[in-house]
Amino acid sequence: MSAFETVARLLYLLAAVTFVLGLHMMRSPKTARNGNLLSAAGMAVAIVLTVVWVAVSDVWHVTTWGWVALFAGLVVGSLGGLWGAKGVQMTAMPQMVSLFNAVGGGAAAVVAVAEMLRVLDEAHAGADVTVFVGLDILIGAITFSGSLIAAGKLQGWVSGAPISFPGSRVLSALSALGGVAGVVWLVIEPGVWPLVLVTVGALVFGVLMTLPIGGADMPVVVSLLNAFTGLAVAMAGFVVNNEILIIAGALVGASGSILTKLMADAMNRSILAIMIGGFGTGDSAGPAVVGAAAEVRRADIDDVALQLAYASKVIIVPGYGLAAAQAQREAGELGKALAAQGIEVMYAIHPVAGRMPGHMNVLLAEADVPYDQLKEMEDVNPEFESADVALVVGANDVTNPAARRTGNPISGMPILDVDKARQIVVIKRSLGHGYAGLDNELYGNPKTGMLFADAKKGLAGLISALKEYAA
Repeated sequence: MSAFETVARLLYLLAAVTFVLGLHMMRSPKTARNGNLLSAAGMAVAIVLTVVWVAVSDVWHVTTWGWVALFAGLVVGSLGGLWGAKGVQMTAMPQMVSLFNAVGGGAAAVVAVAEMLRVLDEAHAGADVTVFVGLDILIGAITFSGSLIAAGKLQGWVSGAPISFPGSRVLSALSALGGVAGVVWLVIEPGVWPLVLVTVGALVFGVLMTLPIGGADMPVVVSLLNAFTGLAVAMAGFVVNNEILIIAGALVGASGSILTKLMADAMNRSILAIMIGGFGTGDSAGPAVVGAAAEVRRADIDDVALQLAYASKVIIVPGYGLAAAQAQREAGELGKALAAQGIEVMYAIHPVAGRMPGHMNVLLAEADVPYDQLKEMEDVNPEFESADVALVVGANDVTNPAARRTGNPISGMPILDVDKARQIVVIKRSLGHGYAGLDNELYGNPKTGMLFADAKKGLAGLISALKEYAA
């Protein structure tokens, strides 16, 4: 091993350490930003090192046009990523993450296809190559097409309702079998046609796997596809014999898998049930009734502002309605206005309150909400009993007491114990049901006042009213 190769492998190890440390720092909102920067720095080192290694060793005999394409890809990819990250609205972050998943899985699959064609041309495609190539293409192509459909559902280009058609389940099973058969065929008899079979089968399966999944399950789907991206990248590392790809891919795959399990547990649904699909058609508007016998108590801005002004402790419960209305800054300003009057404020974060894991944390962090006010479900639930007011902003299923009973779609799902607060206020445009298709029993609670308004306008009105009381 040359001195350069020794130094290069040590730098690769250093980059891998930054990934591990960065991932650890992302566990807390206080350190997540620095963790992201640390991981990005490690990836920058790995990319530059790889380019230098290719230039020094000339292992792939890169031509002049090859170098032009390589640097063009670096420039376009870097600028595209920077533009996407800078320009995206926080409410559209789930769509961007899904697109990044698609890019990662697709890139890994393309690497495997290119390597397979190279070794076929050189007539030395052994099982040590074809196994990883087949798995890389299978996982990467599923991630690519599945993530594009997920992004489309999140953006509204594809209906958020479960989509199926006669024979879709059979076609999905056949495409999955075709993809697996292509991998086996590629290992037994390497060639172009098995490469085509595994690619087409995986792409079709990715589409048919994601279409029947309803909007309620999108947070789990996003994290699952993120895990698939990591696995595809790890397989690409084995294909091109690159340790940093193996380590980075394994980290993403493992963390994504753990997060997927946590998200599924938070919804009280198995991952298999989510993959089968069919749950959730989107938040819909409905008449201002809750069931046949229940009645709701309406509240206006002044009533709610008065309740908040005389409270000692207020818990704000953000939901997807807050994100859809882009009302995170108003929620943050309301919290600051209450804290300025000596009122204890905290924000209750349910794991699946947004459209992706951590969505609410990101939205509220963007609005400069203090990190110590963001409370996860297990930490905040004991606080509701001592809360004077629980202010629910656009949250639905995650606050529905029906989850504590058996026999309905959300039975057993861990929820925020909003109904235990002394007074409850719900800001919502209507009494429409949530993704699960259930009326929210919280709305008929005698302690609940319904403030029918868009989240952004309702919160802005409360801020103005509070200022008048303070004056």
